[in-house]
Amino acid sequence: MARYTILDIQAMKSKNEKISVMTAYDATSARIAESAGIPLLLVGDTLGMVVQGHTSTIPVTLDHMIYHTQIVNRVTSKAFIIGDMPFMTATTDAHETLKNAARLMQEGGASCIKLEGGEFIAPTIAKIVQAGIPVMAHIGLTPQSVGQFGGFKVQGRDLGRARQLLADARAVQEAGAFSVVLELVPTPLATLITEQLTIPTIGIGAGAGCSGQVQVFHDVLGLFDGFIPRHTKRYADVGALIEEALTNYHADVQTGAFPTDANGFTMDATVIEALREEL
Repeated sequence: MARYTILDIQAMKSKNEKISVMTAYDATSARIAESAGIPLLLVGDTLGMVVQGHTSTIPVTLDHMIYHTQIVNRVTSKAFIIGDMPFMTATTDAHETLKNAARLMQEGGASCIKLEGGEFIAPTIAKIVQAGIPVMAHIGLTPQSVGQFGGFKVQGRDLGRARQLLADARAVQEAGAFSVVLELVPTPLATLITEQLTIPTIGIGAGAGCSGQVQVFHDVLGLFDGFIPRHTKRYADVGALIEEALTNYHADVQTGAFPTDANGFTMDATVIEALREEL
């Protein structure tokens, strides 16, 4: 089949079919996720933390995102690829944001772009959508603005902030976003927002009432040992298995147990004999 489209994603919402989304940053993660049947792959700026080793997503550049999106696009054929707009590439300057979004689509091969922000960014979303670029919005805890929130904290628990998140959700929908990520939003509020919207909501730390869920590849597989977010479920401890395998490899090299004759290649003994005689 061809790649999933925004029409397929919106159809999932109308049929009450839950939407699974997984991050992918390289050929290995993209191939595995697509083979597992996951329809949407997010090339997230979280690569700054789980791939590049930073403590936040802020250092990630547009060129970084284009590079990683190219890889994911190259090795997949069915997945809908979401390209994340990194820090300060999606602002209220619609012209500049449109130019950056176009690069992520044209050079990176993204199926759509994702950008953070609610009401204030809605006019920019409208301009991008009018230009023919599909947009996935992102509200609630927006990691690129984490400094303003005082850390990775749940958003919308008080009445004023809850009202603002509902207004943000409605604004991005009216601007033309085909979907919206709800991050670290209380489950009851995320459920209410989902009920009020016609577009799919993709939750991360927002409960089961959302239209779908997105998780970080490294979190669900135990490949990131910095911390385990409450919103994730570790489905395997692949990191521990890898460490054990590499420890055993290191020990075998040191003891001479690896490589064996079975790991090498033979040649005509007369060639070696001839070389030895020449020496």
